[in-house]
Amino acid sequence: MRKDTLVFLFLFLLAAAISVVSGCGGSADNPRDVVIQLFGAMERNERAALPHLLDMRAMMEQGEEDYALQRKMPRKFYSPEQIMDDLTDSGLTKTRWFTMQRIVGNTEMRGDSAWVEVSFVDKDKGVQYYNKFGLHRKKGNWKIYSFKTISR
Repeated sequence: MRKDTLVFLFLFLLAAAISVVSGCGGSADNPRDVVIQLFGAMERNERAALPHLLDMRAMMEQGEEDYALQRKMPRKFYSPEQIMDDLTDSGLTKTRWFTMQRIVGNTEMRGDSAWVEVSFVDKDKGVQYYNKFGLHRKKGNWKIYSFKTISR
């Protein structure tokens, strides 16, 4: 074989391998995996990953609910950047969520909608915050549209 044919073949195989690997890490077929990926992206402050995991438009339209635990006055987010600031670095929600133990539980699915149980356990106060994160399938990918907090 000619050298340029071997180089072309090598580059083609390399591109195919990169495509397969990047496709595996970007989205998940299981809503529970999306929630786990969200916590990983938050922990690593990977702002670029958040728009692939969250339905930013739906999160900005939440209205009177706030997803930061035990917040009396709900916050309204007006841009995806505000949401990313809240979920990374020293954002209020990241700070609160990461001071507690996070437990990702069962998934309930109905068609293109899913709910994943997530509990936050404050060991110091002896309180568990039970949540169901809402997800829906958009363009073939599961995205989180709601962090609904229910105290137990």
